[in-house]
Amino acid sequence: MPLVLARVLSAALRGVEAALVRVEVDVTAGLPAFTTVGLPDSAVRESRERVRSAIRNAGFPFPSDRITVNLAPADLRKEGAAFDLPIALGILAATGSLRDGVFGPFAVVGELALDGQIQPVRGALAVGLACRRQGVGTLLVPRDNRREAAAVEGLRVLPAATLRDAVALLNGEATPHPATADDPPPAPSDELDFADVRGQAHAKRALEIAAAGGHNVLLVGPPGAGKTMLARRLAAVLPPLGGDEMIEVSSIWSVAGLLAARGGLVRERPFRAPHHTISVSGLIGGGSPPHPGEATLAHRGVLFLDELPEFQQHVLESLRQPLEDGRVTIARASGIGDFPARFQLVAAANPCRRGCPSLDRCLCTPAERQRYLGRLSRPLLDRIDLQVELPAVDAHEFQEGAAGDGSPAIRARVVAARARQQVRLHGVGIALNAEVPPRQLRRLCRLGVDAARLLAAAMSRLGLSARGHDRALRVARTIADLAGADTIGAEHCAEAVQYRSLDRSWRA
Repeated sequence: MPLVLARVLSAALRGVEAALVRVEVDVTAGLPAFTTVGLPDSAVRESRERVRSAIRNAGFPFPSDRITVNLAPADLRKEGAAFDLPIALGILAATGSLRDGVFGPFAVVGELALDGQIQPVRGALAVGLACRRQGVGTLLVPRDNRREAAAVEGLRVLPAATLRDAVALLNGEATPHPATADDPPPAPSDELDFADVRGQAHAKRALEIAAAGGHNVLLVGPPGAGKTMLARRLAAVLPPLGGDEMIEVSSIWSVAGLLAARGGLVRERPFRAPHHTISVSGLIGGGSPPHPGEATLAHRGVLFLDELPEFQQHVLESLRQPLEDGRVTIARASGIGDFPARFQLVAAANPCRRGCPSLDRCLCTPAERQRYLGRLSRPLLDRIDLQVELPAVDAHEFQEGAAGDGSPAIRARVVAARARQQVRLHGVGIALNAEVPPRQLRRLCRLGVDAARLLAAAMSRLGLSARGHDRALRVARTIADLAGADTIGAEHCAEAVQYRSLDRSWRA
């Protein structure tokens, strides 16, 4: 049996994307040895034992020769067990058990069990996107990864459960059954309805504005005022993910290893609520090599931080870059990770350390209350567009007050306001008022004379920074969109300034 050099395409994860990798297998006469080169990590180096057992248990001969596996390009770190299957297929191709396939260029990912079963891997969707970019028309994946990989249009996805099934497919001995795309997205769920929240009309209005323009929100109020209840209902009034957004978010979750548990693509906007003991690495990402954190997992969705002042200050300050740029860049000796993090921040805080039920019954002194909220730095507060104070809920209003509009009605207004933004921002490369860059803010958010005068006065009296002024202007533009107005009026600016409560009360 002639021994030759075989090549199989696979992929390595790099941040939240994948890069194609050539798996080159050389089987030559000599003392039995199995060597893997090309910057593999320990999991890839250990693959030789899994590959040897899987090939033998699948009924194929394993060569008693010198085997050299090269993973190219050699300067890209290779991690995880997803190279098991391509290495095994490369050995079988070099020894003649695997013939030239009938599918043209193809790529393979998969982890092997000792009995030849193919286990699911992380990042199958990202690998499919990399194949489409590089013109590779076929991707062989573990059966459990078929639904996410099939979401990539124009890509033939071949699922396989065992190593023998994979060989039969590539040899043309079995009829291929390409995986199909996932089911269509479900209708929005109204399980979390704003009508369940009694009172707090001011906070509901603020969250509607936040949903319409993609703004960040801070809710400050005593325990039981409904802060968490309101925050969890924000995602219910956001428009559903678009097709490109769905693929983008699902790819992130796939790389993080969270997509398989969902049984399909991420079709609803993410809602992430980490505990206040989280580290910087857990919140914005980190490690070596860098991995995505909660800020990236909340991409295109909501990041909810309850009890905001209880977070460690350096953890909160790490949010300043993603809140401003919508991305997280992490530099490590092993490489640089660049992760998308375009999320809506919704934060909640008590007005004092003890969490007193109301201001008139608060046991804390004004200095203690100011010191507690003073844990939130001015640069961080500048990046939060709406700062809302919630009073304690009145008993009469709680028992007999009107429920107000439900989530379907609010969602309809949010969708209409976003449609107006898309028309105005067409060609700019952004879709929401909160994302308008400073250099284009004056052109896209035009003020009337009275509105400009009012905003200038507010900047002077409240001590707003230039960033705070711009964020108030973006909020005013969203309020005008909800009202169907083309020009920002004084009434829109006045309402936007009202949502700078910390500037007015504690930062005056």
